[in-house]
Amino acid sequence: MKLVDEFRDSAIAKRLASKLQARKTAAVNLMEVCGTHTVAIFKHGIRQILPQSVKLISGPGCPVCVTPNNDIDNAITLVQDTSVILTTFGDMMKVPGTSSSFQYEKAAGADIRVVYSVLDALQMARDNPDRKVVFLGVGFETTTPTIAAAILEAQRLKLNNFFLFPAHKVVPPAMRALLSSDDVKIDGFICPGHVSAIIGSKPYEFIAKEYGIPCVIAGFEPLDIMLAIDMLLDQIASGKSQIEIQYRRAVSAEGNVVALGILNRVFEVTDAYWRGIGEIPGTGLKLRAEYRKFDAKDVFGIESGYDTEKESCQCGDILRGILDPPSCSFFGKACTPEHPVGPCMVSSEGSCAAWYLYQ
Repeated sequence: MKLVDEFRDSAIAKRLASKLQARKTAAVNLMEVCGTHTVAIFKHGIRQILPQSVKLISGPGCPVCVTPNNDIDNAITLVQDTSVILTTFGDMMKVPGTSSSFQYEKAAGADIRVVYSVLDALQMARDNPDRKVVFLGVGFETTTPTIAAAILEAQRLKLNNFFLFPAHKVVPPAMRALLSSDDVKIDGFICPGHVSAIIGSKPYEFIAKEYGIPCVIAGFEPLDIMLAIDMLLDQIASGKSQIEIQYRRAVSAEGNVVALGILNRVFEVTDAYWRGIGEIPGTGLKLRAEYRKFDAKDVFGIESGYDTEKESCQCGDILRGILDPPSCSFFGKACTPEHPVGPCMVSSEGSCAAWYLYQ
């Protein structure tokens, strides 16, 4: 593995920037489908070095942002039972539900705890045998294998007080949903590096074959992203539509077969609701029948229902690439990271938060 400094070499960056700026290309829209890419693009000023004809659009690549209000509301109902400890990652705490948030409920006395890993929640269940520990599983394919491994460990330990609230999402079918709508024209995808390290490049092949849209899987350093954009523009200029891997130091065509094996052993595909997009077939994950005893939704009798989004929040349009955050009348005024109206301003991977901090 090379040192990170080699992916931030200023001399190489200047040459690549000059090459990009010199390109004569028709107007194109390139969508990055990863919140980490969005943050890196803003942090390193990559938008500013591109020709005016090349527009970068942020897609639904923030798992916190696409988690619907209904999941948050249902998770909050769990802690009305004082025997329940609800565990979650820190970036979920301030995400507003329909009328409350985890942060507000914790301040009001609910036992909601921030963990850094699902294994922390698993240990919490072992340490508190008289309590029911629920882990809120929010994330894409990047983190889901670790959740699956925790379920297998809970079964091995014969824990009867550890549960998962599944709110996982699968990325490639959501990209199909974006391409099947008329909301925004997409000429190329910068595909997520973290997700692709697990699933590989093959799940994206339908994008090139069925829609004629090129894709490049990119790393997260400035040179990674600049090179990925250059590769996409090369494909567009030559009329090609392929799935290329720029992030070869972490991604292969097959992906991480061990991680995928664990994921597929524990989970099966289901439909899922995405904030701002709606229900997308085949984009969720649920526990297989033999592990359903760990499913908090089943154990606590939670009905999925329909999602209700706040009319005042335009996160849905931002997640679909229809609006840039500054186009929202609340951006930077009524909606800030300290007092967010919607999740795109909460998560460190959210488009609104990236615009607010760096733009």
